[in-house]
Amino acid sequence: MQIAMNTVVSMTYEILDSAGNVLEASPEPVTYLHGGYDNIFPRVEEELHGKSVGDKVEITLEPADAFGEYDEELVQIEPLSAFPSKDVKVGMQFEGEDESGEVILYTITDIEDDKVVVDGNHQWAGERVLFKATVTAVRSAIKEEVGHGHVHGHGGHHH
Repeated sequence: MQIAMNTVVSMTYEILDSAGNVLEASPEPVTYLHGGYDNIFPRVEEELHGKSVGDKVEITLEPADAFGEYDEELVQIEPLSAFPSKDVKVGMQFEGEDESGEVILYTITDIEDDKVVVDGNHQWAGERVLFKATVTAVRSAIKEEVGHGHVHGHGGHHH
């Protein structure tokens, strides 16, 4: 079976930086619903379209096609007193909202004196990455998966 609209795709993958370092890898297959449901990078989905079990893809993704461009405006300095816990540490993450109400995941990147630097950029924002994947399974999606826009069951979302 070939990957097409409304198929459930399982694959293993690696994401590498421009120096060849592995940023993320999935030794166990991950599963997504194929067909423009925003469950995977759109450029990767385009590359996978028409592939079958055993096929491999390798695609270089520019920042805009992967984790986004780095946005200086998402870096803010906040007073330490704005944080409820006294155990604030570099690397901690929390959710916040932008002006439009969109949820952003912020990471604490520095603490000095009574100031905390928070960054709403993805850790790999601004990076060109290499996405490598091997297709491990393809099946037709069931009606409920298509209706909900994501995979159900093993490797997918459970209601």
